[in-house]
Amino acid sequence: MITALFAVIQKEFLLLLRDKAGLLVLFVMPAVLVVVITLVQENAMKTIGESDTRILLIDEDGEALGRQITEALEEAEGVVVTRTLKGHKPGRDEALAMVAKGAYQLCLIIPADMTEQVRASARQSALQSISDKAATVQDKSDTMPTIEVHFDPTVLGGFRSAVRNMLALMVFRIQVSEKMAALADVLPAHIDQTLADALKPAADFLPEMPQTDLKLEWSEDVLLNIESQDALAGNRLKLPTSVQQNVPAWSLFGIFFIVLPMAGAFIQERINGTYLRLLAMPVGYLTLVSGRIIAYMGVCLVQCVLIGCIGKWILPLWGTPPLEIGGDPVALGVMAASAIFAATGYGILLGTVVNSFEQAAMFGPISIVIAAALGGVMVPVYAMPTFMQTISVISPLAWGLNGTLDVFIRGGGTRDVLPEAAALGTFFVACVLLAWVWQRQRRSGAVLA
Repeated sequence: MITALFAVIQKEFLLLLRDKAGLLVLFVMPAVLVVVITLVQENAMKTIGESDTRILLIDEDGEALGRQITEALEEAEGVVVTRTLKGHKPGRDEALAMVAKGAYQLCLIIPADMTEQVRASARQSALQSISDKAATVQDKSDTMPTIEVHFDPTVLGGFRSAVRNMLALMVFRIQVSEKMAALADVLPAHIDQTLADALKPAADFLPEMPQTDLKLEWSEDVLLNIESQDALAGNRLKLPTSVQQNVPAWSLFGIFFIVLPMAGAFIQERINGTYLRLLAMPVGYLTLVSGRIIAYMGVCLVQCVLIGCIGKWILPLWGTPPLEIGGDPVALGVMAASAIFAATGYGILLGTVVNSFEQAAMFGPISIVIAAALGGVMVPVYAMPTFMQTISVISPLAWGLNGTLDVFIRGGGTRDVLPEAAALGTFFVACVLLAWVWQRQRRSGAVLA
């Protein structure tokens, strides 16, 4: 059996070497795509379009200003606010864990006693503005309440800027409103006291109405702060680079294009009768499939290494940051192997089901491009319309990309990528089983060859 397996592997490599067009598709196309797309995205601002922003909100204040921020977010167009998880209010650690694994784009934490502290600071600023004494401004850095914004590490810079600008405008409105309310509260008493002090000395003439000297510097006092960071332990503030975003995405895209030469090899064997001769030999279906899988896995591994080297050494020549893997190399290897198995399994299924090169050339690339588009290879999933975000979970490329980004960006380990790896492995097994059943049906005459 070992000899037969090696013979099958050698046969597949020989077929690949003869297929010059197939080799160009497998190696040149993904290499060109990763270079072009990365360079295009490197300095381009990303727009979000009409996709909803999913916010996980924790209101530790519970008073007027906390409710005001919550209501403003809930009324904002294109924002979906979640305050409970499975019927309970999440704690900080649970909320950050949900954001870190991509369930939400950001977590907004409103601090406790924010309303009380902001109103006290506003009143102090208002009193200082009408005081004749030099204002003794204290350092507010230790007492100023801070609204925390924790982003999913895979969220790109343009989206972060849009969210921060939205929150900054909201905070500005709160500050102006509270300062004006505080001034309206203390100003009448100050005017009354000023008039009383001016009229107190007995005199035969009425004194001129004194003018209140408002020191407008108080309007520049900051009452509320916003702090944003990634939703990861250790305050990992580094954002994903365009290289980290595109190298794994287009590597997966290139890996799945292995289905074209695989399907072509199946069809060619059926046309020239090679497959019938193989079946006549003492070689089982499992041996034939295993040899083909091993051969094409080797090709896919070379693809991954090639694109990784481009990200590490070639792209920096054009001004991009070098590729940084981050996280656990073992987990990355698990994801690469799982994705390659899924791609080869799909190639076996496609090569078994289709009857001609034309069918393979039409259905194979179209199905891969659709899966890549749904999986976030071309546009991040969070930037898609809501209905597309929902159906993106059916794409094997989405599973592979999510697991790879868990390692590249979120610093995940083997345990973190097991769900995606298991999904890809299940997809591989399902494809091989379907191909085996279809082949048996074809041999029995139930399916037209």
